[in-house]
Amino acid sequence: MAFTNMEREQIKSTLESGTFDVLIIGGGITGAGIALDAATRGMKAVLVEMQDFAAGTSSRSTKLVHGGLRYLKQFEVGMVAEVGKERAIVYENGPHVTTPEWMLLPMHQGGTFGKFSTSIGLRVYDFLAGVKKGERRTMLSAQQTLEKEPLIKKSGLKGGGYYVEYRTDDARLTIEVMKAAVEHGATALNYTKVESLIYNDKKQVSGAVVRDLLTGDTYEVKAVKVVNSTGPWVDRIREMDASKKGKSLRMTKGIHLVIDQSRFPLRQAVYFDTPDKRMVFAIPRDGKAYVGTTDTFYDQDPVHPQMTASDRSYIIKAINFMFPDVKITEKDIESSWAGVRPLIYEEGKDPSEISRKDEIWESDSGLLTIAGGKLTGYRKMAETIVDLLSKRLVEAQQRSFKPCQTKHLPISGGDVGGSQGYEDFVRRTAKIGVVAGLSEKDSVCVARMYGENAPKVYKRVTEGAEEARSYGLPLMLYGQLAYALEEEMVASPVDFFTRRTGATLFQIDRARKWKQLVMNMMAVRLKWSPETMARYTYEMDKALTEAVTPIGD
Repeated sequence: MAFTNMEREQIKSTLESGTFDVLIIGGGITGAGIALDAATRGMKAVLVEMQDFAAGTSSRSTKLVHGGLRYLKQFEVGMVAEVGKERAIVYENGPHVTTPEWMLLPMHQGGTFGKFSTSIGLRVYDFLAGVKKGERRTMLSAQQTLEKEPLIKKSGLKGGGYYVEYRTDDARLTIEVMKAAVEHGATALNYTKVESLIYNDKKQVSGAVVRDLLTGDTYEVKAVKVVNSTGPWVDRIREMDASKKGKSLRMTKGIHLVIDQSRFPLRQAVYFDTPDKRMVFAIPRDGKAYVGTTDTFYDQDPVHPQMTASDRSYIIKAINFMFPDVKITEKDIESSWAGVRPLIYEEGKDPSEISRKDEIWESDSGLLTIAGGKLTGYRKMAETIVDLLSKRLVEAQQRSFKPCQTKHLPISGGDVGGSQGYEDFVRRTAKIGVVAGLSEKDSVCVARMYGENAPKVYKRVTEGAEEARSYGLPLMLYGQLAYALEEEMVASPVDFFTRRTGATLFQIDRARKWKQLVMNMMAVRLKWSPETMARYTYEMDKALTEAVTPIGD
């Protein structure tokens, strides 16, 4: 099945006409992982998402596939062991969207971390997480710590821990997993909202009534089993099923700020403690530094979390506390993002103390719900729930399915020879882009971003050079947009600039400069009415404004 909104009506027809083994509600990283696991076991799987894929929590994280060092403080040994091992799997299956990032943990007089406890903690972490030899922690003196990052506060500095995290593009990771699911036979559609659940005569859930949010059409999708993986919205689906009882979700909000490296010349990723003993990341990326996160309880609409003036102030104070010479002000903030974390509520705990572990609930109607968990653990979470799903389908249909196939399965774009072969792949592949007409820099950028799918972008550059000129678009941007329209189910300019390319976050001037010309091409390809064009123009302008303006300003 195609993965493009240019064939939306055909995809809807497929959703309407058959009965699926499983309907997955929710197109974040968890839902995408479930769709891929189910499809590769031989299940007929369909996934619907009411926004764009990854539009919720899965594009608003700290963008780290990390091993969970912080969970050692909470003595969640099992979680550290599991996510540490999963981290390596996520990396090997998609080196184009995940990369090792050495992280510096500075230790100051009176801070959270002492030299002995940090050394022991990082050693235990290496052991539990199965960290490979070349990436095991080292302990640094104060002088060595400052050599790694001269901007760190010198007063009271005792030394540092040096260990490896993994940086990712969370939205692109989700998209690549979703594309892999579709490549293996799943069907997926964004902007499709579940309005109500359908039940059979045995009062078992057997599908959903969905509404196409782009056209207003309502139709039924039938399935033997239904999985609720809607993140912050899982309790809403449980309420539809009249099965919300026992544990429930508690949402917390986190924000991140983006600053140009001309103002904050951070050269080393740093994980540091704040005066109130919280932990914050400062990470260099593509000429920018991004810093976060906050952790506050949140009880408003999870569709649209926004940075507040106090959120921004908290992060700026944290930056200036640990990096006193940079003197960051509100004017230095280029962009930001806010996201909510759906955590399983535990009475009496602060936001940063609530466990990130995942849980599965099975209601009397047979609805399967998965909640909590972390980006790093998405594949294992999917394996766990699809094991249960497989068992239930065998009981219902007397059919057998393959065991889990995803442990060594590259995601879309990820078949590049693993992490060992990735750099060689980029060098070889970038030459194709130069022949296609891109500069060497742009060609390498495409090879890194799209991995094995990069030649598909180059092909569009070669074949569409004339069309690119007619729209006034640079060749690389044209190639990315044509590919996103034809193979990544992009529907709106915010989909493209925020979740397919990350420009709204890390190249906001580029998004401002090219938004209109991008929308002109999208309008033709997706047959927008003048009203649709006006709506998307408003949405795009709003996204750009909210990236820099907090609520209350």
